[in-house]
Amino acid sequence: MKIAQIAPLAESVPPRLYGGTERIVSYLTEELVRQGHDVTLFASGDSRTSAELVPITDMALRLNPGVVDPIPWHMMMLEAVRRRADEFDALHFHIDMLHLPMIQDFIGRTVTTLHGRLDLPDLPAFYRTFADHSLVSISDHQRLPMPPVNWGGTIYHGLPADLLPPRLDGQGEGYLAFLGRISPEKRPDRAIRIGARSGMKLKIAAKIDTVDRAYWEGEIAPLVEQYPNVEFIGEINEQQKAQFLGQASALLFPIDWPEPFGLVMIEAMACATPVIAFRCGSVPEIIEHGVSGFIVESEDEAVAAVAALPDLDRARVRGAFDARFTAERMAADYVALYHSLPGARIEAARLRRQRGVEAGLQVVA
Repeated sequence: MKIAQIAPLAESVPPRLYGGTERIVSYLTEELVRQGHDVTLFASGDSRTSAELVPITDMALRLNPGVVDPIPWHMMMLEAVRRRADEFDALHFHIDMLHLPMIQDFIGRTVTTLHGRLDLPDLPAFYRTFADHSLVSISDHQRLPMPPVNWGGTIYHGLPADLLPPRLDGQGEGYLAFLGRISPEKRPDRAIRIGARSGMKLKIAAKIDTVDRAYWEGEIAPLVEQYPNVEFIGEINEQQKAQFLGQASALLFPIDWPEPFGLVMIEAMACATPVIAFRCGSVPEIIEHGVSGFIVESEDEAVAAVAALPDLDRARVRGAFDARFTAERMAADYVALYHSLPGARIEAARLRRQRGVEAGLQVVA
């Protein structure tokens, strides 16, 4: 198929450091190319891909100090997509909602994956207005706040099978890991208390956004200083992630919000590292209790789960990843969805034939 992937511009594809959506767009794009599809990626100019790259900006917007407003850049990207829309059998958007008014002329060939939370008060009215567009959820729980819309399916994220090698020997290096963002809903404070009460070292690898700087300085940094077993590492890259997660005895995922997916959980599973996660959002869909980790509902239960980690088989943790969360499976699910779109292939092929006739060419669709 001829497929367009339209990515956010805040980060490159893949991102240099933090950036879950852009990372998934990269994994999906590269796997689609590997499977033989003709893929065009609309993204920032510092993206790295084996697909055709249409660079909209010189660099990721988050890294460009000259960018004040990201909206004009995304509108320019949408214009670039519109001009080439009839080239594609399917167009896959990862930018939430900005494109929905623009795609009505080729809506039958489009799909949008919703990567964020959907329980915000302004969203139901918006999605009721554009109820015909095919949407993809990244967990079933993510859908709950939404009005009736045209769900194309729930497609779980996936990682390349060889991206994060499993470490199957032993029970890790005797520390707990927290990986992601320092923010109230991620509950690093819970992670610190769980580490302290369990008597294990806690390593925190996380970025601190400007909006969360006060939370870090007022609440989390003092806890890091208070407990000698806590080590704050900061933001890490993909290469560092494999060692950080692979050597951990467990990943702590003590969230306090309706997390739509939680990519770090399957990253840990790929490393054969079990996950101790609070029952919230998509967690029960991702973690198999007693197999790939433990699902808990309190800090007391989390501390007990740390003590029970030797009961888990790290090979079974990796097996749970291989069975459900590879990029190969993710791409296959999306290709099946692309084929099911009412305008896929048929409309694009007709437009290619029409352009060929207008140019006086013989076209094979």
